[in-house]
Amino acid sequence: MAQPHPALHLALALDGAGWHPAAWREPDARPGELFTAGYWTDLVTEAERGLLDFVTIEDSLSLQSADPSAPDDRTDQVRGRLDAVLIAARVAPLTRHIGLLPTAVVTHTEPFHLSKAIATLDYVSGGRAGVRVKVSARADEAAHFGRRTLPPFSFADLAAPEVQALVTELFDEARDYVEVVRRLWDSWEDDAEIRDAATGRFIDRDKLHYIDFQGAKFSVKGPSITPRPPQGQPIVAALAHDTVPYRLVARAADLGFVTPRDAAQAGAQLAAIRAEQAAAGRDGETVHVLGDLVVFLDDAPGAAAARKARLDEVAGAEFASDAHVFTGTPGELADLLQDWARAGLSGFRLRPATVPHDLEQVTRRLVPELQRRGAFRTSYQGGTLRGLLGLPRPANRYAAAAATAGATH
Repeated sequence: MAQPHPALHLALALDGAGWHPAAWREPDARPGELFTAGYWTDLVTEAERGLLDFVTIEDSLSLQSADPSAPDDRTDQVRGRLDAVLIAARVAPLTRHIGLLPTAVVTHTEPFHLSKAIATLDYVSGGRAGVRVKVSARADEAAHFGRRTLPPFSFADLAAPEVQALVTELFDEARDYVEVVRRLWDSWEDDAEIRDAATGRFIDRDKLHYIDFQGAKFSVKGPSITPRPPQGQPIVAALAHDTVPYRLVARAADLGFVTPRDAAQAGAQLAAIRAEQAAAGRDGETVHVLGDLVVFLDDAPGAAAARKARLDEVAGAEFASDAHVFTGTPGELADLLQDWARAGLSGFRLRPATVPHDLEQVTRRLVPELQRRGAFRTSYQGGTLRGLLGLPRPANRYAAAAATAGATH
């Protein structure tokens, strides 16, 4: 009897009313509720009903723009966001199984603050936290902080040597940022809290560790003020489009998102990440790579393409994305996902073009179809997000070092 294809990991990327710029004008959209807790709770609980591994929540340090490299003056599209980490913290107690990965821009923020926020999210969620780290090279975002200046450039300039040097510098900084965050998560050993009222000892100070990180951009002594998170190390993810971001995924992340256009490109992108992973000495570790797709889904053949065309007309331009844009039925999408998975992808992060329609098409149509094929879970297993992703709980680096030092004396 033929064995079913290995089960896929499946996630949703949530962004406002959906990824199409005219999604907020759909009859079932809820634009008046975009800045309410209930709206985001409804989206994430629907994703959990579909047994999805996790959701990511988009965020940025500038208003949304039709131009990815600079602000625009449009008033006919959704502008404005809530803070993704705070959304996740609000939703966490109202969900039980699904992972929560808010986006955090690491270029202008401090790793000490983010480590504490995500550790707190891990406690609030009972071990379901992660973070999608995002690099910003935009001059207008740097101007919000006044601590550095970045030259304005467009995507047409990406191949220029000076732009490539800047991008490399920013991604190297992001790698150091993640390293600081990870060390801070480990700066408390798992049993550092004694909580013994009789003796008056709440913590064992010998089990709190200075991280003493010195890098090109950061100097962080530590320890954290938050005990080690329930997962030990919450999940770190990053979106990668080219060699330099591939390197960040390979060296620093547990999870990477790529944007292939077909199965062959998925295989090539995966091979590039695996080569970088080996170069970083991490070829023995599991780093999941998921493919990103924007999805328009309808049961009737041709209906999704027609809906996209109608939305494009409302928006005044054809929708395009960094990721492959799929229009079709849930069954056709299931075929595509299984085909691309054969290239070695661990699964997929789907970006619903409109919310709630395409989100519910994923949870109520695509998921049952994948389950019927034996390609997706029928219940949650694992307890934590690491468990759900099949990743072990890492040992504490400082505890291991202390034990080794003790054994040599």
